[in-house]
Amino acid sequence: MLLRQLEPRSARTTAEVIKFALWPIAVMTVLNRVFIKAVNGFITDDFRPVYQASLDFLNGRPVYTANFDSVDPHYLYYPSGTLLIAPVAWIHDYEKARWLFILLNAVAIIVAWYLLLRLFRFTLSSVVAPVLLFAMFMSETVTNTLVFTNVNGCVLLAEMLFLHLLLQRKDLWAGVALGLSIAIKPTLAPLLLVALVRGQWKVFITALGVPVVLTAIAWPLSKDPEKFFSHTAPYLFETRDYFNSAISGNGEYYGLPPWLIWFMRLGMGVLVAVSLWLLWRYYRHDELFFVCTASGVLLTAEFLLSSLGQMYYSMMLFPFLMTVVLRNSVLRNWPAWLAIFGFMSYDKWLSERPGWQHFGRDLEYLRITFGWGLLLVVVFCVLGDRYLAAKREGRLQFGIDPTWIKPVPGDVAADSSRSAEGSAPIVAKPISVE
Repeated sequence: MLLRQLEPRSARTTAEVIKFALWPIAVMTVLNRVFIKAVNGFITDDFRPVYQASLDFLNGRPVYTANFDSVDPHYLYYPSGTLLIAPVAWIHDYEKARWLFILLNAVAIIVAWYLLLRLFRFTLSSVVAPVLLFAMFMSETVTNTLVFTNVNGCVLLAEMLFLHLLLQRKDLWAGVALGLSIAIKPTLAPLLLVALVRGQWKVFITALGVPVVLTAIAWPLSKDPEKFFSHTAPYLFETRDYFNSAISGNGEYYGLPPWLIWFMRLGMGVLVAVSLWLLWRYYRHDELFFVCTASGVLLTAEFLLSSLGQMYYSMMLFPFLMTVVLRNSVLRNWPAWLAIFGFMSYDKWLSERPGWQHFGRDLEYLRITFGWGLLLVVVFCVLGDRYLAAKREGRLQFGIDPTWIKPVPGDVAADSSRSAEGSAPIVAKPISVE
């Protein structure tokens, strides 16, 4: 049967043309990113401090000894994260351990890709499968996660497991997936708010309990666990002016006054709060759209408004970007995809031409910040425009979806519904991709 699937044949439909063209391109892109670019590595090596900390942990030596005056990658994980990652040092050959970690994250990303397909009710035989795989591995976030060799691929997998289990109302297991991620790094912690507003309280039991239990186990096994709080934690709350695309990071790099940095952060925070309120008020019964869109807004706000935001964190936005297949998506406009290009593209905008260096450097350093910011502005504007239009037309009680979004009974591909308080879910038609 497998050989029959691989048998060369001429495409008869547009969908088959796209699939026949993109599957080999997507697969070869994956192989290039994993076995060539990642194995070759780069001057930035996120894995070395992780490997050294794991080795120190297993041998009873101090772990939290980083010199934060340097710009080299530092070891910043909690004691619970050290416990989880320590097995990588069982391989005493650093290079082989790094290859294994690359492979682990590549597998995690591919599993997350499959779960993302299933979340939106697509199969491996759909056109979306090769398109999504190619887009993910062409992005800066996946490429540099593998090249720099960090744990973000596993964090993405934890996010996808959390979203699946949350929507299936398997709250304790959803909390376990989120808790394992939080035990290493707090990137996905804002997603607890999604569980909170949905009334899924049991998520908190395991999402907070897992890191606490792992910390309790790691504490007596560590040489200096208390130094995480006295030495490392204060650094995490500082704003650094290098490799930092958050508003605060770029603001300090360009020498902006503190009041202006805070004004921009608070202003964007207001937009985020209004967007989240509109999502909760009018879309919380539209579960797939609400969970993925609200999660994307929360995570984008975290990257932009916190003390540290790095471009490859954008991997966690894949579920949000996938909502474009839903008819009521807030991403069906060109400004949204201009923003996404800013923080997803692997292109470099640095220029070596005389007189262009300054412009190219600014464009390269600011495109991520502007991309995250523009995405949040787009969400606010789309939801705000829908709300004002519905209010003007006297149909707020029926929701704020545009009138051109019509219900399509029995369509299971989108699980997208017009919803207002007290209204029944209505399934919306997605893009035709089969």
